[in-house]
Amino acid sequence: MQNLLPGPEPTLLPAEPHAADLLAKADSEEAVKAVAAQFPSYSAAWARLAELALGASEPVTAYAYARTGYHRGLDQLRRNGWRGHGPVPWAHEPNQGFLRALNALGVAAGQIGEAEEAERCATFLRDSDPAAVSALS
Repeated sequence: MQNLLPGPEPTLLPAEPHAADLLAKADSEEAVKAVAAQFPSYSAAWARLAELALGASEPVTAYAYARTGYHRGLDQLRRNGWRGHGPVPWAHEPNQGFLRALNALGVAAGQIGEAEEAERCATFLRDSDPAAVSALS
C-alpha cells in the first residue's frame, strides 16, 4: 500500500558562518566554551563540548552539554518550520550541530543508565536522517 499524502518537507537550519568559523578554529576546550558563550544558540558548539566530555569519560558533563545543544536545536528547528516530525537532513551542514547534540545526548544517557532516553534519542536520530546514524557511528 502506497501513502498518497506527501510527508513534511525537510527542515534546513540557517547557516551561522561566523560561529562555524570560530568553532572550526577552536583548538581547545576553552576555545569551544568561548564559542558557546558567544553564540549560545549554536548547537554545534554544545555538541563539540559534549563530544569532548564523552572522550574524557565525563558522561554527566556530556549529558548537560548535549541537552543544551539539543534544546537549542529544537528551538531553531521549530522557528524554521519543523512541527515535531519530518526529515532533518545530515547533508545540510547547519543541521549537523543539532544532530550531533542529539547523538551525544543518547550516548551520554546510555552511559548514565537512562536507557529510555538513550533509545528515544536513537529513534529520533534515525527518524531525522539515517545518514546521520551512519556518519556518527
